[in-house]
Amino acid sequence: MAAAMPLALLVLLLLGPRGWCLAEPPRDSLREELVITPLPSGDVAATFQFRTRWDSELQREGVSHYRLFPKALGQLISKYSLRELHLSFTQGFWRTRYWGPPFLQAPSDTDHYFLRYAVLPREVVCTENLTPWKKLLPCSSKAGLSVLLKADRLFHTSYHSQAVHIRPVCRNARCTSISWELRQTLSVVFDAFITGQGKKDWSLFRMFSRTLTEPCPLASESRVYVDITNYNQDNETLEVNPPPTTTYQDIILGTRKTYAIYDLLDTAMINNSRNLNIQLKWKRPPENEAPAVPFLHAQRYVSGYGLQKGELSTLLYNTHPYRAFPVLLLDTVPWYLRLYVHTLTITSKGKENKPSYIHYQPAQDRLQPHLLEMLIQLPANSVTKVSIQFERALLKWTEYTPDPNHGFYVSPSVLSALVPSVVAAKPVDWEESPLFNSLFPVSDGSNYFVRLYTEPLLVNLPTPDFSMPYNVICLTCTVVAVCYGSFYNLLTRTFHIEEPRTGGLAKRLANLIRRARGVPPL
Repeated sequence: MAAAMPLALLVLLLLGPRGWCLAEPPRDSLREELVITPLPSGDVAATFQFRTRWDSELQREGVSHYRLFPKALGQLISKYSLRELHLSFTQGFWRTRYWGPPFLQAPSDTDHYFLRYAVLPREVVCTENLTPWKKLLPCSSKAGLSVLLKADRLFHTSYHSQAVHIRPVCRNARCTSISWELRQTLSVVFDAFITGQGKKDWSLFRMFSRTLTEPCPLASESRVYVDITNYNQDNETLEVNPPPTTTYQDIILGTRKTYAIYDLLDTAMINNSRNLNIQLKWKRPPENEAPAVPFLHAQRYVSGYGLQKGELSTLLYNTHPYRAFPVLLLDTVPWYLRLYVHTLTITSKGKENKPSYIHYQPAQDRLQPHLLEMLIQLPANSVTKVSIQFERALLKWTEYTPDPNHGFYVSPSVLSALVPSVVAAKPVDWEESPLFNSLFPVSDGSNYFVRLYTEPLLVNLPTPDFSMPYNVICLTCTVVAVCYGSFYNLLTRTFHIEEPRTGGLAKRLANLIRRARGVPPL
């Protein structure tokens, strides 16, 4: 009895004055989702999204305990009064013309005084970026959907993009209190003909070399969505295995989509087979139909000859048959490409197209790039060309990269637009709808928001002959070595006169023979 009293006292001290009350519900939550979409080109796109939401005002409250929200990011928000953060690492180029509009889009902060935008078009994405990204997840890569994140499979794809998005979310209509939301997204595009050995069939194991075994125990929602829009029970062109328990329909990017739902929190989903390997098989080869052209896509290129002047051109395609819509074009050009703003031309259907809004911030040498932002109205069924001339600057020899003849990268243009929708979308409750549905913000039922990125450009600059210093160094060293070596030998070498030596044994024998014969000696 005496030993039990200190133990009970210790429990009371640990629990505190609220020890007899019920434990508070957690103020943070984790939801994870995977969306698998067969693309019109025959490839397969897989989009992961992990959302951690914390009902805490980090900039006002002194937070010292972190459960699901990463502590490193929480301290970053509170220390620097961060409002929003959108950081992405992308390898490859999203081919809008053949794959359709991209799935992941990040909204920007409209306050230019607090907006910081930067692009590294030549940065290489590798496992050094993926490993710390996975460590931010509450379950890391031990359980849940994150077990599929195998580096050697993710980087052996046509397109790979991982991102971190931090933003405040209002808890009520008046936004009197906020919650902090962390979205970790990863999107990859697999070449179905390579992974499927020439077939369009795919499965989780074939794409990721792994299957799903258990949900993340810290997640309140863990689901897999498979796009089965083209599935027709009458034609029976494809088969999805295992059969889904439920389906979901919604308007995504202006098109009606149907998704098969696999809930990992459903114990019967995994316990029956000990793992979940979703497969899609085509019972007969699908018809080779041309993929539908998206209403908005773009192309960018550099033209000109020589290494003095050139021209940047961007083509904006509006393929809608009868609807015109505005596009916000954002360009950041390095300072060593000196833009001639008076040569900016915008033409649509052979006529001049004046932008309704334009903002230009000139570059400063070695400090900041050019910033050009325009709002352009795209006529229906048209191609709009935006071009501007530039002059190449000559860099200092210490500013060139180790491979200067490879060229210098120019960051892609950014297009933001509200594209008209083919099917009218209904207002939805974002909390009740699937999490991936919030990736496609909609202003109203008649259009949807799209953000596109053009190709990065590779521009050659005037490059000096870096072999000349090497040749000069070699020639100089040779001349110095010959001249200095000869002069040094003359100063330090000593000369001695050697007396001729007497003959040896052979000479003596020869002289004896010569004397015997009466001949003078040698």
